[in-house]
Amino acid sequence: MTFAVDMGLDPAGRPIAIDLEELLATRLLVQGNSGSGKSHLLRRLLERSAGQVQQIIVDPEGDFVTLSDAYGHVAIEAVEYSLPEIAKFAARAREHRTSIVLSLEGLEMEGQMRCATAFLMGLFDAPREHWFPALVVVDEAQIFAPSGGAEVAEEVRRTTLSAMANLMSRGRKRGLAGIIATQRLAKLSKNVAAEASNFLMGRTFLDIDMARAADLLGMERRQAESIRDLQRGTFLGLGPAIARRPVTVKIGAVDTSARSSSPKLVPLPTQPVANGEQWLLDGLIAPLPPAPPPPPPPLPVDAVLREMAPVPPTEFEFPAPDAPDPDVVVSDALRAIVEDPESATRPAAVLHQDFAVRCRMAGIRRAPLDPTAFARRLAAARAGIFGKLEGEWAEAMAAAQGLPDDMIGAFLLIARAAREGEAAPSDEAIARTYGTSSLGRARRMIGYMETRDIIVTRIDLSGRRSITIPRLGWSTASAEA
Repeated sequence: MTFAVDMGLDPAGRPIAIDLEELLATRLLVQGNSGSGKSHLLRRLLERSAGQVQQIIVDPEGDFVTLSDAYGHVAIEAVEYSLPEIAKFAARAREHRTSIVLSLEGLEMEGQMRCATAFLMGLFDAPREHWFPALVVVDEAQIFAPSGGAEVAEEVRRTTLSAMANLMSRGRKRGLAGIIATQRLAKLSKNVAAEASNFLMGRTFLDIDMARAADLLGMERRQAESIRDLQRGTFLGLGPAIARRPVTVKIGAVDTSARSSSPKLVPLPTQPVANGEQWLLDGLIAPLPPAPPPPPPPLPVDAVLREMAPVPPTEFEFPAPDAPDPDVVVSDALRAIVEDPESATRPAAVLHQDFAVRCRMAGIRRAPLDPTAFARRLAAARAGIFGKLEGEWAEAMAAAQGLPDDMIGAFLLIARAAREGEAAPSDEAIARTYGTSSLGRARRMIGYMETRDIIVTRIDLSGRRSITIPRLGWSTASAEA
C-alpha cells in the first residue's frame, strides 16, 4: 500500500507528490532560511498525510499545536511536566498510535534539549510489539543536533545528539521515519544530515549553506547560486520519495496556521505626538504628598500648669492573679526559644532546662513536658506549629512514624506547607529546621524520607519542586528547590 502526498506544483503546473511509504523508509531533510516557508512545507506534509500515518512532532516554538483542533493531534506543553513523564508520553503514544505535538515553548535551550532527548529515547525504547510506522518531525533540528559546541553543558549536547543520530540512523527498523528541518545546514551535524535520502532545499544566502545544499542535491558548485534565487515557499526536491532528479516545487496552501505569524506592517497611531510624553509618564511620577496640617495653637499657661499638678494617689486593691494556662505557657515558651537565633545550634537537653526556667517564670513550678515530649514539641515549633499535636497534626505525627526525632521538625515543616497549600519549603528552610547549615544534609534527609515512602517529590522541567505526603493526601505547591 502506498499513498502520494500532494505537496504542490512545479513551474510547468504539474503536481509534485511525496511517496509516503518510500518516505517512511528513507527519511527527509528540509532546509531553508527563516522566512523561506520551511514551517509551511512541514504543515502541508502533515495535513495531507494526517489519517494515513501516525505523526509525532517535536515543536520548539509551539507552532504546530494548532493541528490538534483540525486533525486530532494531542498537544503537550512540556514545561508543565517532568522528564520521566515526558518519556511515558512517548511510550504511550507508540502503544496507542496517537499523533502528538510536543511543544517545547517556554523552556530554555538546555531544557528543550533535555526534554527532546527524553521524548526521543522514549519513542526509540518502545517494545517491539509497538513498532508501528510513524513520521517523527523535528523542527529547528540544529538545536538538537548541533555541528559544534553549543552554549549548554557538554553532557546535554552529547546525549541529545545521540538521540537524534539514533532517530535518523536506526529509527527505520523501529518504524520511525525522521523528518528534520533546519535553518542552517552548516549548523546541523553532518552525521545526522547524512542519514536522510530525501531533500527539500529552500532559499538560503550564505555560501557555506548553499555549497552543502548543492552537494546534497548533486548539483555543481556554479549551480548553487540558483538556491539563492528561490522564492518564498519554493523548494528544490530530490530523493527516492520525491524525484530522481532535482525538481522545483511551489508548496501548496494549508488549512491551519501557526499561533505566531510573520510580522506585517500596520499603520502607526494618528494621535498628535505632542501628547506622547503624557502617555508615557502617566501614572509613573508619584504625586507630591499633601501638606501637613498646621500645628494646633499653644495651650494657655494656666492650662499647662493644671496638667502638671500632681494627682493625689488613690487606694487600689490588686486582684489575685489567675492560675496560668499551661498550654498557653508552653506555646509562649516554645515560641520564645525558637525565635532565639542561638537556639538552633543548642541541643534539646540544654533547651529543656531553658524551657523549665521560662515555665517557672510564668507561674508553673514544674515543667509540663518531659525531655522526650519537649523534643517533639520543639521540632514542631521549629516547623511553625506551636499548639498541641492533636487532630490533623496527630495524623501527621503518625505518618512520620519511623523517622528519627531530629527529622520530625523538617517533616512537619513540609506537612504544614502541604496542609495549607503553600509552596514547598526551600532546601535552606529545611536545613535550618533540621538544625544545620548544610544543604547537602537537607537533601539527603529528603531522599531518606522518600526511601521510607513518607514523602514523594516531583520536579518539573522548569526546576520547580512540589512535595506530596501520600498517607495524608497533602501536597505543596511548586517552588524553586
